[in-house]
Amino acid sequence: MPIFMDRHDVPGITAMDVAEAHKQDIKIQHLYGCRALTYWFDEKRGTAFCLIEAPHKDAVEKMHDDAHGLIPKNIIEVDGHLVEAFLGRLDDPKSTDESDFFKLIDPAFRIIMVIELKDAVVLRSLIGNKAFELLQSYKRLVQQTVERYGGKEVEYSNGTFVASFASVSKAVKCAIEMQKRFQELNWQTMGVHSQIAIGLDAGEPVTDRADFFGEAIQLAKRLCYIAAGGQAVLSATVKDYYQKENLEISLPQNVVRTVSPREKEFLNQLMDVIEDAWNEEGFSVSDFGKRIGLSKSQLYRNMVSLTGHSPSRFIREYRLNQAIRFIQEQRNNIARIAFETGFGNPAYFSKCFRRRFGVLPSEFAKTIG
Repeated sequence: MPIFMDRHDVPGITAMDVAEAHKQDIKIQHLYGCRALTYWFDEKRGTAFCLIEAPHKDAVEKMHDDAHGLIPKNIIEVDGHLVEAFLGRLDDPKSTDESDFFKLIDPAFRIIMVIELKDAVVLRSLIGNKAFELLQSYKRLVQQTVERYGGKEVEYSNGTFVASFASVSKAVKCAIEMQKRFQELNWQTMGVHSQIAIGLDAGEPVTDRADFFGEAIQLAKRLCYIAAGGQAVLSATVKDYYQKENLEISLPQNVVRTVSPREKEFLNQLMDVIEDAWNEEGFSVSDFGKRIGLSKSQLYRNMVSLTGHSPSRFIREYRLNQAIRFIQEQRNNIARIAFETGFGNPAYFSKCFRRRFGVLPSEFAKTIG
């Protein structure tokens, strides 16, 4: 049976009130074919999140309405494994002591960290068997550092980790130590110099989006995308919470960069446009500016300031990363992939690919499999 998580905006309600509502759900859950698994409550933010096994969304809403009248603002279907990975549990705490029970019903607010090993997928083409050794060392480093700071590894794919933290301070300190330890790993790995980028955002599991922690994960990935090698990029939300907890401790500017709310909005505009138009062969810098509502000169200044890339290079970089994905998926031959990713000329595509990754696309394709 599907599992759903709902969101209640309940300012002014206490932990006792929410616990009582949960008990009322359990009393009548059988009438709607539901099973109220557990919940998270954040008195400070005035939000509660219920985890419920149910035949469909309507059953969740009707059960709540009948039990206590607190109708959820949003309901989404979730993967139980992801819920446990992000939030640590799928059921109510097993305790007969009611005071212990309330201590364990924690807020669902989490810090989301994305860690990316730059150009991980082409390492084998560049350094052969050393790539496996480097990737294993990188994975151990990330896993050990995340665990040391109380984080939870959620997923790993192609050199990119997603991790979840309950503590802002621990998440930021973890990112700083991870960059330091990776630099040390680089010195120990002869002939190889790689870099990691880290993005951090914070949020709640259910928002207006249909995906679990989708808003925070998306921004963390986008922050990681614009991070220079050796850099951790924080959203303004993460920075604000960190500074409240660490009034006397400043962030190291050489490792940590913060994106302001205005920059966040611009970054989301950029990524929304490029994700929609990257494979259009005729998509130009002028088109980019028009879709965002900026002149070419304004677009150039703002984009270089935020990403370090000119608009044309930003478009090309995104297309090349998509080409990497297409080659990995073995969708088509190299010439066809060149056209599919917006390059009008296969020879120009190969030239750009080699300049960016240090290997021809045909050579990279031979290492897949």
